[in-house]
Amino acid sequence: MFRGSIVALITPFRNNAVDEAALQALVEWHIEEGTHGFVPVGTTGESPTLSHDEHERVIDLVIEANAGRRPVIAGTGSNSTAEAIRFTKHAKAAGADAALVVTPYYNKPTQAGLYAHFKAIHDAVDLPIVIYNIPGRSVIDMSVETMAQLARLPNIIGVKDATADLTRPVLTSQSCGEDFCLLTGEDGTTLAYLAHGGHGCISVTANVAPRLCARLHETWQRGDAAGALALHRRLMPLHQALFIESSPAPTKYALGRLGKAAPELRLPLVEPREASKQVIDDALRAVGLLN
Repeated sequence: MFRGSIVALITPFRNNAVDEAALQALVEWHIEEGTHGFVPVGTTGESPTLSHDEHERVIDLVIEANAGRRPVIAGTGSNSTAEAIRFTKHAKAAGADAALVVTPYYNKPTQAGLYAHFKAIHDAVDLPIVIYNIPGRSVIDMSVETMAQLARLPNIIGVKDATADLTRPVLTSQSCGEDFCLLTGEDGTTLAYLAHGGHGCISVTANVAPRLCARLHETWQRGDAAGALALHRRLMPLHQALFIESSPAPTKYALGRLGKAAPELRLPLVEPREASKQVIDDALRAVGLLN
């Protein structure tokens, strides 16, 4: 089971190409800071604007730099089932520990279509699959009932739940079993999600504050609820600031301010407005990351 602070890793660019050295340096920094796992090529990794070759190369680079020290859950989703199978087969061959597969966006499948999509990927590749349920981006919401059907398949092992619905971890655990891995995809709900039976967070904020995010989970796991709440309150301004504009633009700006990666994005994403940059700077100062 995956637990703790799992970073939804950015993809650094330089001159519109993947900055391979910066990407691998970020992996090393995260390990030093205590991050518990990696998700390359998710939404935060700007997967929609990566070519197929870049997508696979980023996964290879993260697995290489990580060298087996932390779990790697590779983003392999697509709104084309055949494409998702291709990416998942590559992740398996590259040595990923699991695949993160998003609910198909834009084409809006029914619940039956969702089941068929995930079952096809499951049957094609022998690799653990984490369902990525994010209605705000994909428009569709996988029901708990559909997830429970999928959980009967041996390699459907968990969910990244980006619904922000705090009844979901309880309902999902009841329907899918206590060994079904429950990971929130909404940083602002992290502590409440853990309190409702969750196991961790696939985190945007961990890109910027990896040590604090890891400490929150470790403090909770030790049974120190008050200490975990204090850390959650400390991080909340950053959780909010990193979504003041479309992610990962604020996160890349923040990493640029910390000297960890260039703030370069690919269109159609653009850098945050000056007013938003000020909010991000204020949040970095509030959590103690910027003087």
